[in-house]
Amino acid sequence: MKKVTVLVGAGSIGVAIARRTGAGRHVVLADYSKANSEREASTLENAGFECSAIQCDLGSRADIRRLVEFATSKGEVAGLINAAGVSPSQAPVSEILRVDLYGTSVLLEEFGNVMAEGGSGIVISSQSGHRLPALPEEQNQALACTPCEQLLELPFLTAITDTLKAYQYSKRCNVLRVMMEAVRWGRRGATLNSISPGIIITPLANDELHGPRKDGYLKMIAGCPARRAGTPDEVGDLAEFLMSSRGRFITGTDILIDGGTTASYHYGDLQYLKATH
Repeated sequence: MKKVTVLVGAGSIGVAIARRTGAGRHVVLADYSKANSEREASTLENAGFECSAIQCDLGSRADIRRLVEFATSKGEVAGLINAAGVSPSQAPVSEILRVDLYGTSVLLEEFGNVMAEGGSGIVISSQSGHRLPALPEEQNQALACTPCEQLLELPFLTAITDTLKAYQYSKRCNVLRVMMEAVRWGRRGATLNSISPGIIITPLANDELHGPRKDGYLKMIAGCPARRAGTPDEVGDLAEFLMSSRGRFITGTDILIDGGTTASYHYGDLQYLKATH
């Protein structure tokens, strides 16, 4: 059977990973916007990839199950890339938790049931999750192990009123959920990891760099050890390694790729951000 790589969230970072891992496979591009997934599929097809496009709301189990059915009809699912989500400036608390936290958890659960032996998954999380202080162990356990349909009922999540806090909890949950699901995926001979990027230049980031909050973004970039923003290709290179034969001993972990921004947030020039986070 043809091997299949599924990309959820057909943006710059996800497509960069799909380009590196999808050659010789059938690439399924899923996005909240069907037009967006079709556009990126067309671009990849013009570059020699075999693709299909489908609409998928990450926050809907019904949509995710439809995606699983669609992907398995194309062949054996050997790769999953989750690069979908909404940011604190794009959506209210309830939507961030529904999509980024609940949706990602459901995605890992459903694809964990069909992932092929030797397969691999990548979840794009965020450096923002590393700015959340250490949580009580009972909260870590709850985020990692609570059945998906009960996640949004957790009292410490229903108490969140700030969109940034909702985003940070969602990204912390992504990392914990990857750890938990990696155990289950391992029984199928598959690996699962998350990547937490910092400021990566995408169309959305470019909008921010030219918008009303550009000074804050530029100050963050200047205050990190790398003294620059990252590129989707750099995230793609890391994901390619993790999903390749060279990364088979790495599973259930999260890797920061932020130019040292988190290090600077805790110990360097960006400590001023703690007052706002």
